[in-house]
Amino acid sequence: MFNLFTKKRGNWRDDVLSGLTVALALVPEAIAFAFIAGLEPLYGLYAAFFIGLVTATAGGRPGMISGATGAVAVVLKEMGEKLEHSGLEVDFAELVFATVALAGAIQVLIGVFRLGRFIRLVPHPVMMGFVNGLAIVILLGQINLFKVWRGGEPGDWLSGGAMGTMLVLVALTMAIIYFLPKFTRAVPSSLAAIVVVSAAVAFGLDTQRVADLSSVAGAFPLPHLPDIPLSWELFGFALPYAIVVALVGVIESLMTMQLIDEITETRGQGNRECIAQGAANLTCGFFKGMGGCAMIGQSLINIKSGGRGRTSGVVAAVALLAFVLLLAPLIDQIPIAALVGVMFMVVIGTFEWSTFNTFGKVPKADIAVIAVVTGVTVWKDLALAVVVGVVLSALVFAWKSARHVRLFPQDRPDGSRLFSLQGLLYFGSVREFSERLAPAGQPDEVTIDFMQARVCDHSSLEAINALARRYTEAGKRLRLRHLSPECRQMLDRSGDLCVIEIEEDDPKYTVARL
Repeated sequence: MFNLFTKKRGNWRDDVLSGLTVALALVPEAIAFAFIAGLEPLYGLYAAFFIGLVTATAGGRPGMISGATGAVAVVLKEMGEKLEHSGLEVDFAELVFATVALAGAIQVLIGVFRLGRFIRLVPHPVMMGFVNGLAIVILLGQINLFKVWRGGEPGDWLSGGAMGTMLVLVALTMAIIYFLPKFTRAVPSSLAAIVVVSAAVAFGLDTQRVADLSSVAGAFPLPHLPDIPLSWELFGFALPYAIVVALVGVIESLMTMQLIDEITETRGQGNRECIAQGAANLTCGFFKGMGGCAMIGQSLINIKSGGRGRTSGVVAAVALLAFVLLLAPLIDQIPIAALVGVMFMVVIGTFEWSTFNTFGKVPKADIAVIAVVTGVTVWKDLALAVVVGVVLSALVFAWKSARHVRLFPQDRPDGSRLFSLQGLLYFGSVREFSERLAPAGQPDEVTIDFMQARVCDHSSLEAINALARRYTEAGKRLRLRHLSPECRQMLDRSGDLCVIEIEEDDPKYTVARL
């Protein structure tokens, strides 16, 4: 069912090695996101395990990595801040588990009702802005790792030799990742870099390690029913955050899936991914996980390390759990610098550097959309940025389309006039349509031919009704040709005001209704 053991692209060795690389990169990310949300580090690690495992086996995009994410952590952090001033007496962690489970149920419904298809409405400039903003967010997320960590909290900036050692190790990691593939691809360069830098530090270099953030040691996660009072007041408080978590997760996951589709030249299943993400978050809610979604940084690490199948995601999730249960003392000694270097290379690979080549070559409106989406992604969150980008692109399209409604007049021998209409007639173009066809200055009989036009919405139908009324009041006759059957049916109020001609070659399409 899950095609776990069917290799379509890549090979077993690449999947296993890339999965191990991803697992190592997941550790500091999961811990850091748990801190952002105000939760214990293990809740982030449990989320990375369950979400990674469920989506790898049942999701719609083989090779894509999911886990605890910053976008979800920020929403949970805001919920925690509001909870402090709400007067509700409930444990924050328990409320998080219930909220994440509710968000998962919403995501399952999104997939069941096949709403994932709407990702196709995201224009390319929005995609570029999303990727660029995400690269900047990943970069900014590494800044705190250049500080001194004590008790799970960042303190002052590293200084002197400590900062110098950190920078040298980060540079060494990036150099290995860049140059190793030029000599051999037998081992993923990211994994090799982590091993080499860790070995160098083991010989006495003094630098911060994973243990300085928080130990990854823990017990196997057991089923846990969220311990919260059942009340409508608490449900009303949690529901808005659950909806936001669900939408953030779906949008980020589908956008990441679309990016991976382009890189691998394959196509994922958006609705299946929504259901899998929902099932994963439901599982997190009952196993003390903080929830999450697809992770573009780790997904790119996986893809560029050779991971193409579901096996890579399964290996990453299982290896992460093994780190928590069995290998915590070893993983705790991995230098932070090595993981920062890996993420810096992800930033370089994620950012769309071709953006700078678009200046002067694409419409200024597209450049503005890219800039706005990038800015909102960095300033607020990914979901809001995508929504803003799509709305802005739609407004740009509407403005441009409104200027492309064309009317071609032709005077007939009998004194009447025929107008051939071309373009889309919708809310943005009806004003120009009405003004150019005003009864004043027109002959007693006017015919409008819609063969090369399309009536798109309720606003355009109302504009036609209003125009017919104006012609009647002016003592003139208006004829309409080549309207679709639904248009003719919906123009009921014009039946006594104009003549609607029926032709054998009338187009057939539906009209968007309110």
